[in-house]
Amino acid sequence: MDVNKCFKTGIWGSIITAICCFTPVLVVGLGFIGLAALTPYLDYVLFTLLGLFLILAFYGWRKQKRSC
Repeated sequence: MDVNKCFKTGIWGSIITAICCFTPVLVVGLGFIGLAALTPYLDYVLFTLLGLFLILAFYGWRKQKRSC
């Protein structure tokens, strides 16, 4: 995987996950399509994804910094 692509994926994934974590966008969306019963489990999924994307962004940043 390209280092720059890894960094960009980590950053964009973190931004999108943070928006879904801290605003009711995902809750309203799930309610709209009839899956509102899944909202109590969103924290487990979203915080894990946020952590993984931040780790991916950090990894890409470190690799990019070392290659220069």
